[in-house]
Parts: sequence; structure tokens; C-alpha cells
Amino acid sequence: MSASGRVIALHLGLLVLLFALQFILPAYHHGNLARIMVLATYAVGYNILFGYTGLLSLGHALFFAAGMYGMGLTIQHMGFTPAPALIVGIVAGAIVSGALALLALRTVGVSFMIVTLMFAQAGYLTVLYFGEYTRGDEGFVIQQAQRILWGIDLSDATNRYFAAWVLFSVSFVISLWLVRSPFGRTLVAIRENEERVRMLGYDTFKHKLAAMVISGTISAAAGAFYGLLFGYAGASFASVQYSIFPLLWVLLGGAGTVLGPFVGTLFMFYLIDLSSGVTSAYLLIAGLALVLLTLFAPQGLTGELRRRIWKNLP
Repeated sequence: MSASGRVIALHLGLLVLLFALQFILPAYHHGNLARIMVLATYAVGYNILFGYTGLLSLGHALFFAAGMYGMGLTIQHMGFTPAPALIVGIVAGAIVSGALALLALRTVGVSFMIVTLMFAQAGYLTVLYFGEYTRGDEGFVIQQAQRILWGIDLSDATNRYFAAWVLFSVSFVISLWLVRSPFGRTLVAIRENEERVRMLGYDTFKHKLAAMVISGTISAAAGAFYGLLFGYAGASFASVQYSIFPLLWVLLGGAGTVLGPFVGTLFMFYLIDLSSGVTSAYLLIAGLALVLLTLFAPQGLTGELRRRIWKNLP
């Protein structure tokens, strides 16, 4: 089998495995994996901007929340059904990411981080300010009757798992295709040496703008589906910690690898889940694991696999 064939087989094999696990896993892990796949979709979106383009954003919670509230508020206050509500959420994320990109991409480095963080905080405060509609920190529940998509009850565990699997599969395949395309290779070149790419005649601003919109749209899709599948939208999803989470997941799994976001999300989710059952200081255990991984696997779990064993792993 060619190198390209092995790459495709590996990534599609993960999707087949996740599909098969639906029929094997006990209820607890079944529910966990559905949640992990949605959050991993969020990490996939973040990885396109950070891992492949080299832009460190601290404001991705703004896109996640735009998708969640775009979906949730239209269902709650405008009587939308799930299908158009999801579209509204995804479009909201695309618009917000495009608008922020036009402003933030005029800065570089630390300034870019600060601008994205500033706008994310503005989004969080906006959610709190309009608490009459968003219910602020308390949030609001999306009722079971409002979560029926094309006759499919998404509050059912099996249906929820398959919906999460479809969402993750689509974003995963898009990410794999994108990074192997000329556009994706240009993004990697921008990450490595933007000035040289500009000298070769590429419009780096347009490439970074497109990367940020794609990243924000995928993140918004994750937010919209998270709210719909798990029946809740709250201001905590717009807070700083939800901008830090995808960064940690991508760093742990391996920035600039297609598999990295899923591996990092899975690792961190179960690390916190298992350590919280042992001690109330579970964040200390999670922090220690992060330090050890940073020291001994600085490229992340999948990044180390690529460095040591499979050099051509995308």
C-alpha cells in the first residue's frame, strides 16, 4: 500500500472504530464518547488555525458560543425547528469569525492573542448583559420536544451518538482533505515562514482570513450541535476556559496533526474524569500530566508518533 493509502486507511479506520463502538460500549462510556466527539470537532476547528496556520487564538469560545446561542436562541424564542436553527448557528459562527478575522489579522503575535481574547470576553459579557434572553450563567434548557431533527429524537442516547459521529466524521474528513490540498500546504508554509510565502506571490492575508473563517465555522458547528445534543446552552461555554480547552486538547494530541485533536480531547476528558473520582484536587493531577507531557512529548502524543515512527503522518 502506498504512503497516501496508509494515511487514508488510518484516518478512516478511526471513524469505522468509533462507529462500531456504538454497539459495544456500556452506557457511561457511550455517553462520554458522544460528548468527546463533539468537543473534538471543536478542537479540529481550532487546530486548523493554530496547528496548521500558526495563529494562536485565545478567543475561540466566541465562535463556539456563537454557534450554540445562534441555534439555541432561535429555537427558544423564535420557534425554529432544529435543522434551520443549526444552520443559523453555523452561519453566525462564520459571520463572527470573518468579522473578527478582518480586525485581528491586522495584528501579529501577542497582539493577535490579546485581540482575540478581548473580543471573546466581550462576547461573554454580551451573553451576561442580555440575560433576559440568554439566562446568563444559569443558561437555559432545550426541551426534548425541541430536539427532534427530521423525526429523529436527538435526546435518545443512540441517536445522539450517531449525530455526534456524523458531525465529527464530516469535520475530520474536511480537515484531512484540507491539509493535503494546495491550500492546506500553503497554510503550513505560512506557519513556517510567512515572509517567504509572501515573497513567492501568495496573498497570506487572504489565506489566513480563509483559515480563520473555516476554523470558526467548524467551532460554531460544534457549539450548535453540543447545545442541541445535550439540551443546554449557558454562558460558561463563552468563558475564557472554553478558549483554553481547545488549545490544551490540540497541544496534548499534537498540533498540526489531523488525529491530534481527537487524541488530545479523549486523553484530557478521561484524565479529568478518572482523577476526579480519586481526589477533589483532580486539576492538580491534570496539571502534572500536562507538565510531564510537555517535558517528554513536546510535540504532543500524535506529534511524537509522527516524529519517531511515521514521518509522513499529516
